[in-house]
Amino acid sequence: MFRKAAVPTVSNGSYLQGQANGRLPSMDREQPAQEGKVVLKKKVTLLRGISIIIGTIIGAGIFISPKGILKNTGSVGMSLTVWTVCGILSLFGALCYAELGTCIKKSGGHYTYILEAFGPLPAFVRVWVELLIIRPAATAVISLAFGRYILEPFFMQCEIPELAIKLVTAVGITLVMVLNSMSVSWSARIQIFLTFCKLVAILIIIVPGVIQLIKGETQHFKNAFVGNDASVMGLPLAFYSGMYAYSGWFYLNFVTEEVENPEKNIPLAICISMTIVTVGYVLTNVAYFTTISAGELLLSKAVAVTFAERLMGNFSLAVPVFVALSCFGSMNGGIFAVSRMFFVASREGHLPEILSMIHVRKHTPLPAVIVLHPLTMIMLFNGDLYSLLNFLSFARWLFIGLVVAGLIYLRYKRPDMPRPFKVPLFIPALFSFTCLFMVALSLYSDPVNTGIGFAITLTGVPAYYLFIVWDNKPKWFRKLLGK
Repeated sequence: MFRKAAVPTVSNGSYLQGQANGRLPSMDREQPAQEGKVVLKKKVTLLRGISIIIGTIIGAGIFISPKGILKNTGSVGMSLTVWTVCGILSLFGALCYAELGTCIKKSGGHYTYILEAFGPLPAFVRVWVELLIIRPAATAVISLAFGRYILEPFFMQCEIPELAIKLVTAVGITLVMVLNSMSVSWSARIQIFLTFCKLVAILIIIVPGVIQLIKGETQHFKNAFVGNDASVMGLPLAFYSGMYAYSGWFYLNFVTEEVENPEKNIPLAICISMTIVTVGYVLTNVAYFTTISAGELLLSKAVAVTFAERLMGNFSLAVPVFVALSCFGSMNGGIFAVSRMFFVASREGHLPEILSMIHVRKHTPLPAVIVLHPLTMIMLFNGDLYSLLNFLSFARWLFIGLVVAGLIYLRYKRPDMPRPFKVPLFIPALFSFTCLFMVALSLYSDPVNTGIGFAITLTGVPAYYLFIVWDNKPKWFRKLLGK
């Protein structure tokens, strides 16, 4: 199953691919695909790129429960400040990824950039944790929100049965993976439609909120910074909640090889998307506070539904449907992007070779998509998903901070690398410091969950030496691995 990674030979910003059977060529310009090879097509236009980013960032969080930030900041004014600062920080991170995506024209996102900057061991650990736990758990969580809200209009007067939610969720997960296995074009078209639905849903909240402001409904903004004082323990948790709500800006970098004119479209898509999302998120939270007090927001299970019930009457039934569509879009965008990370990791020799194979007619990385299905189903029906995500949320920001630190390192290690898009050095310095500072504070404020996550992440180190480095495996072990 696992095979030894190709010896990394650096050439023009890319690892040269080995010549083992089943290896696929890199899509860099310097390494064109051989004639007759089956490769992933360049079908991601600027509009589709924007839809991938916006459609993956905007999930259920902004509609269901922005109370995590309010709870940990203690006041309306401070919560809105954190929402704004998190948007700006996310834009900084996205600009760093835009530089990396235009100078390293390979798919794979975090994995590829860590591999280029720091070598195979940390890159393997990153993809190991993503494949086994982070992605299946994250997909199951957002899918559960889809299942709950798609059923909400049918169970207005009673509690929705948990089994019904999980069955509908399983159908939704299967549908997304079938869609991504069958057609890149259709997956992208549906993502554009779902992104439009998300923006309509946000406007449904923002427009009535602006009308309330015009009417003078500003009582909840008086003494906006008065309330419970934010603590050193609470602020990192508030920033975690905010950065999690904005997470997804990096997904276009997972599909770089499929982006048309990446030097132009990746930076444009990232800048346009982050501006729309940041403005939309801040205005949505302002709209909530025109109608709902801070205390009521903390008690609400679904803020958007509470807001709609007060202002829209029967039309509020449409809100759960829009939330469900928003969750479906996040599922679709996440599966579409992350499957490319597994595809590239397999191509580099860090995952089973079958994951680097492409469907001959449909030109989709079919095995890399469907490998997530059984793992996600196991998480869905057996796992304590939210605890698992808490364990590993620090790992995401640790590796993202490492990627952006790698950008600074590559500036000095390989100054002659072509950089069509280049950010000022203070942006990656500030962003990587913020990520690593949040990770350090989380170790202090929540040592148990963070420690468990750190231990789970470290299991990738012995796995690397066992599956990748160890050449003289006994016959029984090779049989176990399918060799």
